[in-house]
Amino acid sequence: MRRSKGDKDETRQRILDSAGRLFKADGIDGTGIAGLMADAGLTNGGFYKHFSSKDDLVAHTVADQLALQQRIVDALPPGRAGVEEFVRYYLSAQHRDGQSDGCVSAALLDEIGRCSDGVRQSYTQGLTLLMEEIARRLTPADPAASRTAVTTAFAMMAGSIQISRALADRAMADELLDNAATTALALFETAASAVPAPAASDTPAR
Repeated sequence: MRRSKGDKDETRQRILDSAGRLFKADGIDGTGIAGLMADAGLTNGGFYKHFSSKDDLVAHTVADQLALQQRIVDALPPGRAGVEEFVRYYLSAQHRDGQSDGCVSAALLDEIGRCSDGVRQSYTQGLTLLMEEIARRLTPADPAASRTAVTTAFAMMAGSIQISRALADRAMADELLDNAATTALALFETAASAVPAPAASDTPAR
């Protein structure tokens, strides 16, 4: 009996979900296909029905993880309030301690940087869309004006999570995250303040 396209898509997504979680928890190199498929509740032989290689899986998993992060940002309150909520959650102990459910950048940047061009291209495309969305929220009149600040702040945020996870001193790790949140929000505030809000007559009707 042939499986429907919907069943195939659901199975593929189960593999991507397991890959995202296991890659972030154990690393890309530390995750084998057999263990991944077992985690997804599938047989090892079914892997190649969905992906041509592990590298192909990594590229699609990175894209899927960044798309998920994009949906999370899209669901936040509009404008700068949503940006602040994103920053405060990202730089929280909850995010730091939940690596397998957290940001793919903070968990896997070192490995992604050593991956194939295809994987790095998937990461570049997904991250660019995410940074553009944050920039649109921050400076809707001119998103390009805040793009550098957004990318710089996000790089600092991801690095802060990585260092916080590596520290044995919990108090120092928590302080690092608090200071990083203050710095990121200040950087966003400066970027937003540098771009005048659109005049009322220039604001399109809704």
